[in-house]
Amino acid sequence: MKTLLKDVIRLGLILTAFTVVACVGLAFVNQVTKPIIDGLDARRTEQSLKNLFAGAESFEMVPEFPAGAGAVKFASAYLVSKGGQSIGLAVKAAGPTYGGDTVLLVGVGSDAKVAGVIVLDNKDTPGLGANAKNPNYYVDKASKTTFPGQFRGKPLSDPFEAKKDVIAITASTITSRGIAVIVKQAGDAATAYLAAHGGKQ
Repeated sequence: MKTLLKDVIRLGLILTAFTVVACVGLAFVNQVTKPIIDGLDARRTEQSLKNLFAGAESFEMVPEFPAGAGAVKFASAYLVSKGGQSIGLAVKAAGPTYGGDTVLLVGVGSDAKVAGVIVLDNKDTPGLGANAKNPNYYVDKASKTTFPGQFRGKPLSDPFEAKKDVIAITASTITSRGIAVIVKQAGDAATAYLAAHGGKQ
């Protein structure tokens, strides 16, 4: 009985030691890789902002931007300037589509029109909803317009309804509707912010 008890204690101590070593290892790996991942994410965001607003000179993060309402959430927002003047706002927003949350970067000009939309993350079905992020999938083949590309220049006064003023992805109404809602809500929030702050923070 004593031998069995000793074996159990010894096994418990060994397992505890392994657990401690594993936790320390994971913490170390996280400490090393997190700055790298954050740096890559920052560079990716900056490049996406430049793609939305060609010719822009600065992108300044907006403090205390609204967090969003309902299922659509805003992670961050950037005031876009050129020549010392605000030319728009970009909002990183997430909301539900078919396979989970889709993350977008929505650019809005000071003219209350969508400057552009970039799909940063989408987990929807490959060949269907995932075509929202596919640069080779066109909702208008003649003009080679992608699904997010159709929003560029679209007035935010439009309803943004799939199969009405928004061309839906084939057999992916849920994805199309969800992304249209994210774009509309992010766009409205950006327009409201620009109007309230006169383009300044």
